[in-house]
Amino acid sequence: MPWTNHTSITKFILLGFGNLNEVQILLFVLFLVIYIVTLAGNLLIVALVVADRQLHTPMYFFLGNLSFLETCYTSASVPRLLAGLLVEDRIISVRDCITQLFFLSAFACIECFLLAVMAYDRYLAICNPLSYNIMMNLRVCIHVVSASWITGFSATALVVGMVRQLSFCSANEINNFFCDMEELLKLSCTRSSLVEMIVLISCSLVTLAPFLFIVVSYVNILSAIASSAERQKAFSTCASHLLVVSLYYGTIIIMYVVPSAEQSPAFHKVLSLMYTVITPMFNPIIYSLRNKEVKGAFRKVVLQNLGIA
Repeated sequence: MPWTNHTSITKFILLGFGNLNEVQILLFVLFLVIYIVTLAGNLLIVALVVADRQLHTPMYFFLGNLSFLETCYTSASVPRLLAGLLVEDRIISVRDCITQLFFLSAFACIECFLLAVMAYDRYLAICNPLSYNIMMNLRVCIHVVSASWITGFSATALVVGMVRQLSFCSANEINNFFCDMEELLKLSCTRSSLVEMIVLISCSLVTLAPFLFIVVSYVNILSAIASSAERQKAFSTCASHLLVVSLYYGTIIIMYVVPSAEQSPAFHKVLSLMYTVITPMFNPIIYSLRNKEVKGAFRKVVLQNLGIA
């Protein structure tokens, strides 16, 4: 679809944390360290899943895709945040803003789908162990992951395509460190109930539907397990996934369930930091610390590189 810019405004200002002048260098160092740890942790998991044959299973195939997604997700917002803190480069063109909005929204949608797929994978592994290898073979895994990426980008293209048609002709300050959908809708001088309705419905579908699917999957896991020993063993393999889901969806639910009028700009920014910066850093830590296979693969790779094994 060709770019149709009917706006008088050509640039936005990302306010970010510009009001914290006295600690901007400290924030820059903090977010830079978080970004490096996030990239290193997620790329390490991707490398381990590719290199170690013992991790060539559906669960780790999905984990590798999630880690790669987290790398893309955090890279879509943090570099510009760092630039704003270090050199106070907070100007972004309308075109770049819409592009950033597209990728951030797409990666968020894909993460919802991948988390749902991982829940279904655990359901099959625990409730249908005999047919698990047949139902979750490599071909099925590739198709499911591909469908998650394609659906995420397609759904986002529909929503962002509607946002691109809005006009921005007065205020141009975005009170966040990235191009936020809610902020853009507030800044638009052409209030469109159709656009807002499409955005609301689309965002609700791509977040709530996977979440309900995750809940149903774990309810079925609980109902299918008889003894407490089996239940404890089953949940030991699901604990990491449940913790990641809780962090990700907990932040989203708080952000969109609590009325916007009751959220201060600072509170909104903190929540935005949680799901765009903090959660991608914690995911590889959660999976590596609670997973013997990942830790074993890491030790094996280290020993091999040292020439010990």
